Amino acid sequence: MTIDLEALYIDLHQHPELSFQETRTAGIAAAHLRDLGLEVEENVGVTGVVGVLENGDGPVVWVRADMDALPVEEQTGLSYASTAKGVDPSGNTVPVMHACGHDMHVTAMIGAVEKLVAERADWSGTLIVLIQPAEEYGAGARAMLDDGILDRYPKPDVVLGQHVTPLPAGIIGVRSGTQMAASDGLTVILHGRGGHGSRPHSTIDPIVMAAATVMRLQTIASREIDPQGVGVVTVGSIHAGLKNNIIPAEATLELSLRYPNEAAREKVMASVERIVRAEAQASGAEREPEIRTLHTLPATINDEDATARAASAIQRALGETAVIDPGMFTGSEDVSWFARDAGAPLVFWFWGGVDPARFAAAVEAGRLNEEIPTNHSPFFAPEIHPTIEVGVTALSSAAREFLG
Repeated sequence: MTIDLEALYIDLHQHPELSFQETRTAGIAAAHLRDLGLEVEENVGVTGVVGVLENGDGPVVWVRADMDALPVEEQTGLSYASTAKGVDPSGNTVPVMHACGHDMHVTAMIGAVEKLVAERADWSGTLIVLIQPAEEYGAGARAMLDDGILDRYPKPDVVLGQHVTPLPAGIIGVRSGTQMAASDGLTVILHGRGGHGSRPHSTIDPIVMAAATVMRLQTIASREIDPQGVGVVTVGSIHAGLKNNIIPAEATLELSLRYPNEAAREKVMASVERIVRAEAQASGAEREPEIRTLHTLPATINDEDATARAASAIQRALGETAVIDPGMFTGSEDVSWFARDAGAPLVFWFWGGVDPARFAAAVEAGRLNEEIPTNHSPFFAPEIHPTIEVGVTALSSAAREFLG
């Protein structure tokens, strides 16, 4: 029986789950893989799923899809929009949405496996399917590896993955070398001295300290990095205080840093630390600020030879003009941990999920950023068709290229 991939996608979209809480999603994916004849292990790296399809002698190909959602309230207006709620790690009840397309990733993966099972007479080797949790924390791949998957399953000859993005549906974006930036997530705690809002002179105001720090951090990209280079410093969260007439004792900033290589990382990290400490000193802070690393993700680097093979296979399946070089994306991923730990080549690509006419009109009007929602937007939602079909074809074609 053919799997209804549209129904699967809509179901996953309506029932998103936060990182390391993806029990329902994992159960659905595991059930489909079992129905397709794969041997399946669940609860790998907390909520991950591993499926194995042995089909004679030959190469070992790992294919990966992530499945976690984000604490975002959906505003797409779609009939199948998410109204789900979840509890974040701090215990807060938050809206939950598949604002990064991981529901599409799982759907395309199940469709690709179904296609490969149907065509198993035409290839030989071993397919390892990874349904990964907690990509949005940058922690799910590491959790599955730390759970010992390289000890329990055949090591890959190649690792493949894909991500839906705001490109026209039908387009695949892939390049050899650095495909996505390296990243660090930081928590910065600025310590002041609290007091009454009417007596600011008796305090050391961490909110003013935080405001000055945020503004100065923006000069790293604008004044310290070569304009032809790549570097992103984003302050995505500020928390301080509980009441308008109380100056709090501390302020907390959450930072997201992006860079193309280790040299750029060292420069940006040093600049962040210099600015944070200098602004604290300038504010008269009596205690040094704290800088904590939440996660570190390496650059997503595609192997040159493997990328050429995968791109050629996808072109044969989708057409010569379907594959483009999208340039380096400043987003980051944890998929490369699988390839790095295994010592295997990686190929990771993007596939479009935007109606081509809508995309072209936005480009023509010079309003691409205004009219085409990006990943993590409350308005982000791929076109169901042909996004599913293209994702299935791209992943299955690339896998077949290496399965022999």
